[in-house]
Amino acid sequence: MSRRIAALSLAIAAAITLSACANTVRGVGRDVGNTVDATGAAVNDVAR
Repeated sequence: MSRRIAALSLAIAAAITLSACANTVRGVGRDVGNTVDATGAAVNDVAR
């Protein structure tokens, strides 16, 4: 019984950790996209 509880606890902890990582990666992707957009806008302003 205790092995079953330990395995279930480990599975829940892994699911929470993976969901946190997915949110972090998604946020980094947005930040990189915003940086690219801002850099492109700055280049266009300098070119004018």
